[in-house]
Amino acid sequence: MTRKKDSADLDEDVCVHIFITSATMVGVCITVIGIFQVITTLRHEGTLGDDFVAVNAILYLITTLLSYWALRTRGLRRNHNLEKVVDILFLIALTFTTGVAGYITWAMSFT
Repeated sequence: MTRKKDSADLDEDVCVHIFITSATMVGVCITVIGIFQVITTLRHEGTLGDDFVAVNAILYLITTLLSYWALRTRGLRRNHNLEKVVDILFLIALTFTTGVAGYITWAMSFT
């Protein structure tokens, strides 16, 4: 029984970290969009970079909301299923962040 309890505590702890990190990343994405808009305005050219960052912010927002929901649910089975979805979506958002960073870097370098 102790093993199951430890696993449930660990899962809840991971969900808390995902919630905090995703909420922070929404703010980071909004900041990057603002900076990106200033740069593209000064250079008089636009790229899809700010659009990709906006999609990334939406992914992090969905992850934040789902992790909050997972923290608020009472049913253990529902909580674990929701946490799996949150984990996968968070990893997708992190991967997308890396791809967007590469795109922005190369788009700004080659123009």
